[in-house]
Amino acid sequence: MMTHQATEQALTTLVEITASFARRGWFPATSGNLSARVNAPGEPLLLVVSASGRDKEAMTAADFVLVDESLQPVESGLQPVASPVELCPSAESVVHARIYQATGCGCVLHVHTVWNNLIAERCSSQGDVVLRDLEMLKGLDIWEEAAEIRVPIVDNLFKLPALAEAVVERITDQRVPGILVRRHGLYAWGANPFQAKRHVEAFEFMFEYLLRWEVRHDGNQAALR
Repeated sequence: MMTHQATEQALTTLVEITASFARRGWFPATSGNLSARVNAPGEPLLLVVSASGRDKEAMTAADFVLVDESLQPVESGLQPVASPVELCPSAESVVHARIYQATGCGCVLHVHTVWNNLIAERCSSQGDVVLRDLEMLKGLDIWEEAAEIRVPIVDNLFKLPALAEAVVERITDQRVPGILVRRHGLYAWGANPFQAKRHVEAFEFMFEYLLRWEVRHDGNQAALR
């Protein structure tokens, strides 16, 4: 059951995350999107999701839309009575919805960065990015010694329902809370917004590290295999 308190808390946290990521340049040209579940798992999906085409550097709670499992706007009582622009949920909400259904998570974040685009392109032929024996894996709640995970890479499909299905088909290792879309960006998720934010930050750190390591070592590709 949705409560106004849960919705308001989710909106407050998502606005803070948006501002944090925007300061780092992770939402260029109004790209990217964020969402959080505001009701309990097992109930029909209810999400707050960022509206399409909004400047992430100036986002407020009024720039999010409450939608149901069909991604139709729901009256929440939290939006302004009269908005100067009718808000539409992000077109990529369909990808978010399928990730919630596939993982049972509580928050999905999507960022477009130079590093996640580069590493997806760099590793596209092998279909995933190997992350091994890195301290920052603990940021993904992976604590084993000499741990190794593979972050899937999927092609960027023009039709978003097809992209959503391609994404969930590659979510096979529940330890890995993220997936890369080639020439597009990173989707990452978590049980709540705080955890999803941590996962994005951990992924971005490791992607940048691996690419910088390769350049520093004259194109030696060992770290990316």
